Amino acid sequence: MSGRALTPRDDRGQAVLVLLGAMSVVLVAAFVLGGLARGLGAKGRDQRAADLAALGGVRAMRDDYDRLFAPASFGGEPNPQHLDRAAYLARARAAALATARRNGAEQIEVAFPDGSSIAPTRVRVTVGDPAVVRVAGLTRTAPVTASAEAALAPGAGTGTAPQPGPGDYQGPFTFRQGKPMRPDTALAFDRLAAAAAQDGIALTITSAYRTSAEQAALFAAHPDPRWVAPPGQSLHRLGTELDLGPDAAYGWLAANAGRFHFVKRYSWEPWHFGFALNAGSTSVGYGSSDGRGAIPSFVPARYAPALSAAAQRWNVSAALLAAQLYAESGFNPFSVSPAGAEGIAQFMPGTARSYGLANPFDATAAIDAQAHLMRDLLRQLGTVPLALAAYNAGPGAVAGCGCIPPYPETQAYVARILGLLRGAGDSAALGAAMTIRLVR
Repeated sequence: MSGRALTPRDDRGQAVLVLLGAMSVVLVAAFVLGGLARGLGAKGRDQRAADLAALGGVRAMRDDYDRLFAPASFGGEPNPQHLDRAAYLARARAAALATARRNGAEQIEVAFPDGSSIAPTRVRVTVGDPAVVRVAGLTRTAPVTASAEAALAPGAGTGTAPQPGPGDYQGPFTFRQGKPMRPDTALAFDRLAAAAAQDGIALTITSAYRTSAEQAALFAAHPDPRWVAPPGQSLHRLGTELDLGPDAAYGWLAANAGRFHFVKRYSWEPWHFGFALNAGSTSVGYGSSDGRGAIPSFVPARYAPALSAAAQRWNVSAALLAAQLYAESGFNPFSVSPAGAEGIAQFMPGTARSYGLANPFDATAAIDAQAHLMRDLLRQLGTVPLALAAYNAGPGAVAGCGCIPPYPETQAYVARILGLLRGAGDSAALGAAMTIRLVR
């Protein structure tokens, strides 16, 4: 190889160049890593904003959910408690946007995946703020997108519904502190307990609904009619009566229970209070002069006789069956789903055959089969929310976890029916609370 030989001075010069090159690489890498870190930080910030915004939107849905089903008017006057779907979604959107902005997001999109349903329960939030990255003296803008979806889901409910006998309250039950009672009694107790809590008193329920059979056993053990009513005479069989404690609450109850429509039944029982509102009304399961029983007003008149007959035959709430039909088909006897479910009660062919339903498009026969199936599911699973979930998703999926399966369609289905029942004044939720979940 020809050319001039390198001197030691030349070696030092090349070493300096190599060192400078290496330092440049390190500096560029540092700038790049710094830019990536800033980008990742922005991504984490936006994901947090999206998560919290989705949860904020669904929290607003939970607060407003029952208002969707409140009557639009009373006596020809607008009902201020009623919300139509557009207003309901607008309030959820506003809550999601406000939450995202409080957490530093600027470019925000809010969507409702089930927004066209009768009672939407899902919120999706996307945050698309750009992240500014500086690399080697250059400024670059990189898109950062984060999204989250949250849902309103019903709880599975607690307690096992009692089996009423002749003369006992026959409607749906709600549980408080593990004790069964009429749904309207439970809601009134919630208000009573909240007021007591504000005054530093924690109310407890020692007894609520008792069947006549349970009363007979209690009377046999304590046959003193002053303290234990004979079977068939106890007001506890009506689902309106509560035995409350502790002893320290008796004075507060005597002074305040009347504000919440609770009456102290007997002067010698400072713990026994009965809910005196709505006694005998159709909204809580008693009969009516028009023969429709507890059937909600949204039921088309032509289906009322079939619902009444099926409810009486299979001992299932007519309001529950009606809310199901509304959610399943909108009372369309010729409805067919993409999955192949048929008729007003949306029976799959195999299930229809197992319940002797030869023609799912025969509305009367389908309603009877629906009540029969719900009777069986209630006996198997013990709570209305779980029975509804099984009707939609199959009993295997529900029995396997003892819960409402995490299927969006099933959870929304159960939530809508429970909302319809509350709107009809006839909650069969058995204490099921609406929960908020981040699902994506």
